[in-house]
Amino acid sequence: MFIIIRIVVVALGLWAAEYFVEGVKVTTNDTGKKVLTLLAVAVIFGVVNAVIKPIVKTVGCAAYVLTLGLIALVVNALLFLLTGWIADKMDLPFQVDGFWAAFWGAIIVAVVSWLASLVLGGRDD
Repeated sequence: MFIIIRIVVVALGLWAAEYFVEGVKVTTNDTGKKVLTLLAVAVIFGVVNAVIKPIVKTVGCAAYVLTLGLIALVVNALLFLLTGWIADKMDLPFQVDGFWAAFWGAIIVAVVSWLASLVLGGRDD
């Protein structure tokens, strides 16, 4: 159940990013397809973060220390950009137009996820 809630929360974050960031967009007008696209992209984003992010953190440990963790913002933006690229390759109507759109989109998704975790609580198991 936790995974489903997490996917919905990330999808809400993606919706907020689409609303607030000009370069993040879902290119369909059908509401049902838009919701399914956001859920699919949330799954892709979760898989990208679960698989690639730990590898990058391990390999780039020195960069994290030297920049006092600020490199994490760049890494998150690049992972968000990768998510948009994968969604495009899967013919999902989701686009991220460049690094800065990915940067601000990743920040919005992170903030929405953090706020939702405060409201919904953490994982109990």
